[in-house]
Amino acid sequence: MAAETELNRPIVIGTRGSALALAQARRVMEEAQAALSKRRFELRIIKTTGDKLQTASMSQPDVSLPRGLFTKELEVALEAREIDIAVHSLKDLPTELPEGLMLGAVGRRADVRDVLLYRTQKWVGYRPEVTQEWSPGGKTRRIEPVAKGLARVPEGATIATSSVRRAAQMRAWRSDLRIVEIRGNVGTRLKKLAEIQDFQATILAMAGLSRLHLDFSPEGLLRVDPRLTVAARTAVEVPPEGIFGTILEPEEMLPAVGQGAVALEVRTGDAAIAEVCQALNHVNTWFSVIAERAFLRGLGGGCQSAVAAWGRVRGHQLQLRAGIFHDSHPRILDLQRIPREAAMLGDEAAARLKS
Repeated sequence: MAAETELNRPIVIGTRGSALALAQARRVMEEAQAALSKRRFELRIIKTTGDKLQTASMSQPDVSLPRGLFTKELEVALEAREIDIAVHSLKDLPTELPEGLMLGAVGRRADVRDVLLYRTQKWVGYRPEVTQEWSPGGKTRRIEPVAKGLARVPEGATIATSSVRRAAQMRAWRSDLRIVEIRGNVGTRLKKLAEIQDFQATILAMAGLSRLHLDFSPEGLLRVDPRLTVAARTAVEVPPEGIFGTILEPEEMLPAVGQGAVALEVRTGDAAIAEVCQALNHVNTWFSVIAERAFLRGLGGGCQSAVAAWGRVRGHQLQLRAGIFHDSHPRILDLQRIPREAAMLGDEAAARLKS
């Protein structure tokens, strides 16, 4: 009888309330329901400190800015058993988790690249290629940019970002660019780009745009994904008119640790939830982000540090490109190991870049 009661109890998935966070959490719930059809799942929205501090500077964090801006309240709810799974953008999840909590699973990674967004159609030029995941027997297509996106930005242009990582890389490659602060969710930032004339561009993650069902026309115009059904399109927030974009390849804008991946944080030792994690975990993504997070942890940094890393499983090897952008002389290295040595790979990268 107890087992039947446990089976009928819904598994509660906690999430922030932003459009992107909800899109990610709903996708997790759909995949969990498909994998475990006998279980019931429900969403619960929890407001985090980061949602409340919309005016705080993210590019110049200080001691007054709490760690785990977008995760703390979700973790409190996990510990109190108000929720069973906390869904995060992995790049927001600190590398050191509270005792009793753990990273249970990560979903299949979306596009890791950043996108430069701007108002003038011919300012840079759009590149529509999509990164393809390697599979046994498959051919990996290497994408070579026709012209680096940042290299074609007009001299002295003003670009808005709240990311220390993005700002540091832009300053490293283009010291003439003016970097200013911008806050808010994806929709807010797009609206600011469309309306504020003080800056010409901003940078967002391609994964976030895709999860909000946005893509680019052949001319590079940001739009609602035309592949959606008419009914589905009505639920999508339409982006402002006149915004164009170009993808920034990792060679010029190395992604944030965990970028494009969705994390499931759970209680340690919870057998019922471990079954969900096992069903949803994407192994190649798991090894990749374990290496990236070990690298970040080895440097003692957080999600607002001027460091970046990108792990990929290729054949029998896990490749990691990692970089530090604390000054005008960025340090970047490429290393590889077998996937099960992911944490060792990240530790090695951190040790070599610190030396």
